[in-house]
Amino acid sequence: MSKTPYNKLYPESFKPEDFLKEETYKHTRAAVEHALTIIPEAYTSEEFHALEQKQIFQNSWVPCAVLPEVKKPGDVKVVEVGGESIIITRNKEGELRAFYNVCRHRGVQMLDKECTAVKSARIRCPYHSWAYDLNGKCLGTPLFEGSDIPPDMQGMFDMGGVDKFTKEDYPLFDLHVDSWGMLIFIHMGENPPPLTEQLGDLPERFAPYQLEDWEIAATQQFTFDANYKLVGENFMEYYHLPWVHPELIKVSRMEDHYRYQGDGMYTGMMTWPISAGDEGGWLGLPPFSGLEADQLESAKFIWLFPCVALSVMPNHCFIMVTKPQGPHFTIEDTYVMCHPESLAAEGADKEVQQLVDFWTLVNQQDIDIVAKMHSGIRSKAYRGGRMCYHFEEPVHRYMNMVIDKMVGIERVPKGDENPDDKVSMFGSKDTSIEPPAG
Repeated sequence: MSKTPYNKLYPESFKPEDFLKEETYKHTRAAVEHALTIIPEAYTSEEFHALEQKQIFQNSWVPCAVLPEVKKPGDVKVVEVGGESIIITRNKEGELRAFYNVCRHRGVQMLDKECTAVKSARIRCPYHSWAYDLNGKCLGTPLFEGSDIPPDMQGMFDMGGVDKFTKEDYPLFDLHVDSWGMLIFIHMGENPPPLTEQLGDLPERFAPYQLEDWEIAATQQFTFDANYKLVGENFMEYYHLPWVHPELIKVSRMEDHYRYQGDGMYTGMMTWPISAGDEGGWLGLPPFSGLEADQLESAKFIWLFPCVALSVMPNHCFIMVTKPQGPHFTIEDTYVMCHPESLAAEGADKEVQQLVDFWTLVNQQDIDIVAKMHSGIRSKAYRGGRMCYHFEEPVHRYMNMVIDKMVGIERVPKGDENPDDKVSMFGSKDTSIEPPAG
């Protein structure tokens, strides 16, 4: 008797309630050498996307901005997480604060996404001018409280036997906010676990880089006609490099890829050593002086669940913040960040521009191929593909994190027993993700 073809293992369609069931993902839960990719609906279904916003983005520490964007009190960054508009700011004491971008009066969105700072350290609603301080405290409600109403108009605003209005009862709706390295994270849950639990061993492993001190050298935005997970999965594997990125493999050779996988909600690999490439490649800008020999010669590639990539070099970091805009479209904000030492070096502007040009080229190459992948996945003929054991292990790890959240399992996947050993990605095996018992 012949085996069932791999493209027939998944049914022709799923109901929305199936997206929350463990049975739906049994073929991706298999060991990577036997696994299929996650169901196609994870990339194409409006219903899956809506559930994903709730199960993942509203129930995880989501990296969504970088520290220099809210460097001083009154700076603001308006972001979208889990379908909600959120204001990130810094109060007068220098602490990060985050609030839903919603006025307590009539629910108006107070700040536009382009806003970068507020005047007089106040967040003011454009509709009726309710004002709030940088801790979310309601400061003023014009013509709402008796004390603000001119005497000859008080009769008009008489609220009779209505309970007295108190500003203290109407602060902005706040959220949990934290940071690691240069990244700012939001959690929309009521009692989230500490951010450190999700990060695992990353703070310890990257402590020598002093990432919290790095500055923005350049920013750029890209758009992908594809699901955000495909953008991420493309970052996590290097199988496609020879055919899509001929320039990239000059500085990050296939044979120089190693595992960099510890405990935590991330996938990790590294290039060691970094190759010079053309015109200095990644190494033209002087490195941060606080690094040791191994760190000066290696590049670390981290995908932080659920939506951010970090490419950390000795002299710069390239960050990709992917923002899902429905199942079929993604906006990606990118940052080239450097330690102040590197930016102060002679000729730094030229070297930074070379880095910007390089990463722009890589992203443009990915935009085309990822869009083709998304289009292909939408075909009714495609019902999941066989994972490539040698090269797509990080993708398998990530898919299982997605599945965990969708079915309501809260756990942080384990890493390698000795994560700092230089183990080649060729022929390596991931046993860190196992299906739950039963």
